[in-house]
Amino acid sequence: MADVWEFLARNWALMSIATTVALLLVFPAIILRKYVRIALNILDELAPPVWPDSREPGPAEGETVSFNAFDGHALRGTLLPASPDAPRKGAVVFAHEFGVDRWTYHRYGKPLRRAGYDVFAFDFRGHGESPDEAGYKPRQFPTDRERSDMLGAIAHVEETLEEQGRPREVGLFGLSRGGGAAILASVGIDSVKAIAADGAFCSDRVVEFHLRRWACVFAKLRFAYENHPPTFWRFLRWLIMCQAEKTFCCEYPSLYKALKRLRGTPVFFIHGERDSFIPVEQAQMLYNHAREPKYLWTVPGGKHNQSVNQCPEEYARRIVEFFDRHLAGRHADGLLDQAGMNDLSQPLADEGPVGTKRVGQRMGA
Repeated sequence: MADVWEFLARNWALMSIATTVALLLVFPAIILRKYVRIALNILDELAPPVWPDSREPGPAEGETVSFNAFDGHALRGTLLPASPDAPRKGAVVFAHEFGVDRWTYHRYGKPLRRAGYDVFAFDFRGHGESPDEAGYKPRQFPTDRERSDMLGAIAHVEETLEEQGRPREVGLFGLSRGGGAAILASVGIDSVKAIAADGAFCSDRVVEFHLRRWACVFAKLRFAYENHPPTFWRFLRWLIMCQAEKTFCCEYPSLYKALKRLRGTPVFFIHGERDSFIPVEQAQMLYNHAREPKYLWTVPGGKHNQSVNQCPEEYARRIVEFFDRHLAGRHADGLLDQAGMNDLSQPLADEGPVGTKRVGQRMGA
């Protein structure tokens, strides 16, 4: 023991440096490990509220078919024809939100059919009539599996249109996770002419939002938690997604990268001003990353996936007008002079830190 103390006394400077380096490495590693563990729980368990009318089964209408996702997984969907009283304009693929099924289309897609659009509503794997995939658990965040399902639905509609002698052009309309899957699947697909996404989000930023929201419960050092630099959060986001892909055996494609690669595909972002599950800043950030033509509508008083209930007539009008302009290639007479698409092209506020209230304050929330 005396020899040990003598060694430490002679080499105190070296030992101080070694101890400092060890603390600088070990302490951040402990913090990161705790954050990652919390984030994985968020990714695994987080889910939005499912409203009662989202679970209503659909009536026996349309043609129900089986088709395959891009990776070969079997899926089910229903082709709902346009109203015979309207001129046929095109076909729209409807992608439901997490935890429900294709019959959610009733709240969103009926105005499209009345306006002359065929709607193909399908069940993502593990939802509705589409079977589960062994070893894969569907979660709130869009992965390579949901992108594969969306690609399969697009291909099925393309084939149907070709068989009918119609142009292989489609629009996509997705809710929450379905909106993200629609954007991810559209990269490099020339047949996709327009995308409407209600409540879409970028997975890593939403995980960060909820991590900051709940970290105060777990944080031992409040000062450290409140003063992490931006580089810490960027590195943490990357680390979380890498670990999530390894743990859950899937990929989480970046919505930001997908938007930059769309090369001019029109995107209409819709988001509820009072969405407490996906912060309204998400819509602004996605809008900022998208290319023109792009539109952003923040619905006053709207909650997650509930904007259609907040103002159903205005919602239907804007959705139909968007696809009229960018899928059917026509402008609805008179609508553009009202509060139509032209008033949606301006951003609401500059991009701010995740979890702030800047957009809401700008709107007087």
